[in-house]
Amino acid sequence: MSTSAEIRPNGSVDLLQPKPRKPVNPTILRTRNESEERVSSNGTPTSGISSRAETPVPEDAPPSAHATSSVRQQIRAFHKRRIFPTIEYEARVSHFDPKSEYTNFRGFFVLFWIGLAIMVVTAMLRNVKETGYPLTIRQWDLFTKNLWEMGLSDFLMVASTAVSLPLHKMYMSSKGIFRWKRGGMVIQSIYQAAWLSFWVSWPFLRNWTWTAQVFFTLHLLSMFMKMHSYAFYNGHLSEARRRLKDLDTPETASRAKLVRYPSTRTLPHSPMRDQAEMTPQNETSKNDVDVLREDLAYELTSPLGRVTYPQNLTVCNYVDYLFCPTLCYEIEYPRTDGINWMELFYKSLAVFGCVFLMIVTSEEFVIPVLDESAPRLQQSRTLLEGSLVLAETISKLLFPFMVIFLLVFLVIFEYVLGAFAEITCFADRQFYADWWNSTDWLEFSREWNIPVHHFFRRHVYSASRANLSRPVATVITFLISALAHELVMICITKKFRGYGFVAMMLQMPIVMVQRSKWVRGRTLLNNILFWVSMILGLSMMCALYVLV
Repeated sequence: MSTSAEIRPNGSVDLLQPKPRKPVNPTILRTRNESEERVSSNGTPTSGISSRAETPVPEDAPPSAHATSSVRQQIRAFHKRRIFPTIEYEARVSHFDPKSEYTNFRGFFVLFWIGLAIMVVTAMLRNVKETGYPLTIRQWDLFTKNLWEMGLSDFLMVASTAVSLPLHKMYMSSKGIFRWKRGGMVIQSIYQAAWLSFWVSWPFLRNWTWTAQVFFTLHLLSMFMKMHSYAFYNGHLSEARRRLKDLDTPETASRAKLVRYPSTRTLPHSPMRDQAEMTPQNETSKNDVDVLREDLAYELTSPLGRVTYPQNLTVCNYVDYLFCPTLCYEIEYPRTDGINWMELFYKSLAVFGCVFLMIVTSEEFVIPVLDESAPRLQQSRTLLEGSLVLAETISKLLFPFMVIFLLVFLVIFEYVLGAFAEITCFADRQFYADWWNSTDWLEFSREWNIPVHHFFRRHVYSASRANLSRPVATVITFLISALAHELVMICITKKFRGYGFVAMMLQMPIVMVQRSKWVRGRTLLNNILFWVSMILGLSMMCALYVLV
């Protein structure tokens, strides 16, 4: 490219060079080169820089010649630019298009928090105007009352689950009636039933506030699932260990095949089992004992291969399991290298921030609506008038309950479980999936709460499938989940109405309709129906339990 020079009076020379240009996109450059090559094949010169025609490279030329020619074409294409800026167009879709592969929408997450901050500031300004105070928290007594009693009761409740450890050692060492397969499972089931009955009724007997009772009930349900998983999984391992020892004398040992349950994880295959599958049918009996022994050894070893049952039956292992953010017991869990203290600080701070936002939302948008609707509903004389009051109340609660629902999701699955994962260096932190894209309630139940889903699949559904059909096992799973949800609603309202139980059980026929041939496959429609039913159901449950 030519340049010009300017000679100053003092004899120095300034070179006037062109302004450097921004390098073009290699993809666009490559496309332009290809188009120029097509033009060249039609007889048009390929370069505007030189008047000389480009000598085509023969097909049988060496690779070095082809490479040199390609580089020269690219350099000429780089310099061949229009004077007026050119906009490069190509076939692309928008970020929100269903065909788009773009997934980074973190800005909307930030916008969500900014929206909540605007809501809080607006509420504070309104309160200053009306009362002279930025916030009026009428629920403060609900959080401070029964606080110490609840804390002591919660500690005793958690400590009482440790009885499963000495009980299990008794099941493992016993050769008579107390072994797990005989009387051990019965003893453990009786203890769990008595434990659950006592601690569920304890807050009612002590007349706690609904906030303390809900926290205690949710925690005890989590501890109950942890205790059940610990006891029944270790009980299964104790029987597997007993069978493995019996195979030391294969003449008298049982050769019954192992019962394989549906699994939520993938374990390494046994080499002996793979070899047996490749063995001809008439020679399989020679390897039955070896395959069974190998399967039992795999069953007794952790997925990471570092701990083998019963090395896990220690107090430290049990305490670590109680703090791990999981409801399904394993001998060993994958761990991170260490604690990220800043991450732990941010998640702990976010817990208190979310709780504060939930309090403000309920104070400003939920409690005033219920206080206004309660006397109006009592004064209604006809069914139509009462229905109108109830419908108006539900409509006013739609937005605040949507906000509270999202905050509850974040505080539990992102911040509380994330904080405990950081404390215990628990590596698997996928506590939820993209449940917001759910197209039916069955998909939502799998992705909204992965720890609970894993527990129900492992200890309820899979255990039921051993003796029952798939539809019956599904009904049992939904039934237990519905009873747990109804228990939480009883703790909140101190009323037994059954609305939540009925709503949970209605999810099954709704799923059947959504998976019918007329509705199945319509992703957008099913996702809209899911969100509408979710938001409408939350506000409806609140209005029915509180007002009716």
